[in-house]
Amino acid sequence: MNSVEYFNNGYSCAESVIMDAVEKGIVPKDLLPVATAFSGGMGSGCLCGAIAASQIVIGWLYGKENKNGNEYLARALAKQFIDEFKKNHRATCCRVLTAGMDMASAERKAHCANMVSDCSKILEEIIKVKVNV
Repeated sequence: MNSVEYFNNGYSCAESVIMDAVEKGIVPKDLLPVATAFSGGMGSGCLCGAIAASQIVIGWLYGKENKNGNEYLARALAKQFIDEFKKNHRATCCRVLTAGMDMASAERKAHCANMVSDCSKILEEIIKVKVNV
């Protein structure tokens, strides 16, 4: 499955990005429960959960105490991810990205599936040079 298929099968936005990374062998499935708290803009509509999950993956790969750890690289890749996302969507806030959409609507579900897909693609592009994906 890919991230959108996970999203369409009951996983949240953040969980879907993590599951996609798990399936590709990038991160362990142990990270899935961490992603749950980031869904729906961390429950408050702030940072998009798919973006947060992407940052979790970057941190897992390049954060302190990781064998590839380099906090400067982790921060640079995190910024690169945000910059790429903003090129297409101009904002990172869930509330802004979904403004005017009912939480339970098919419109919002489709819109969020697009955010999940974009985040997975951007993440893969950013890290594929750094790891063998």
